[in-house]
Amino acid sequence: MVTPVKNIIFDLGGVLINLNYQLTRKAFEDLGVEDFDAFYTQHAANPLFENLEVGAIEPEAFYEALREATGLTLSNDQLETAWNAMLLDFPAERLQWLDQIKNKYNIYLFSNTNAIHYKAFTAIYAQTAPLIGLNTDFNHFFKTAYYSHTLGQRKPELAAFEAVIQDAKLDPAQTLFIDDTISNIEGAQKAGLQTIFLSGGLNVQDVGL
Repeated sequence: MVTPVKNIIFDLGGVLINLNYQLTRKAFEDLGVEDFDAFYTQHAANPLFENLEVGAIEPEAFYEALREATGLTLSNDQLETAWNAMLLDFPAERLQWLDQIKNKYNIYLFSNTNAIHYKAFTAIYAQTAPLIGLNTDFNHFFKTAYYSHTLGQRKPELAAFEAVIQDAKLDPAQTLFIDDTISNIEGAQKAGLQTIFLSGGLNVQDVGL
């Protein structure tokens, strides 16, 4: 018998905000970066990107390391714009659904992200929210929002899930984790969480919560 869910932990990219990784790849290629996939894909990243995601390096050091790795003379603004190109939009109907769900469950966020993307996606949200009468602070939806670059750990590591569970004082058996990356789903299951894998274009608001 499945334990009733009291808490939900949402992923961010591909679950709440729409992403297109190919736009970042194209943006870097347009800047002259050859074979960007050797640096970064949706499901794997070299240590430079992983270090950014756990807050081990600051954005400025990230940009400098990218310049060194590519041998290109690119400004921080050029690199920031290319890196953020993957971030698209928060559909209004998804945000309205999230606003309703937070009254039914204790909801949390756990995202592998970085300081550069955080600045960008919170700005994207803040532009959308007033149009549908929502608070302009994205984090207001969640009891706690956990971001890898401030947590110092990232999915799918078991220790990262355990850190979130312990900090939020959650019972894993009563907690549902929703993500669109299978390795993260597997990591959550190891931590004892219930899971929903968003695949095949399934929208989070259509999972029947």
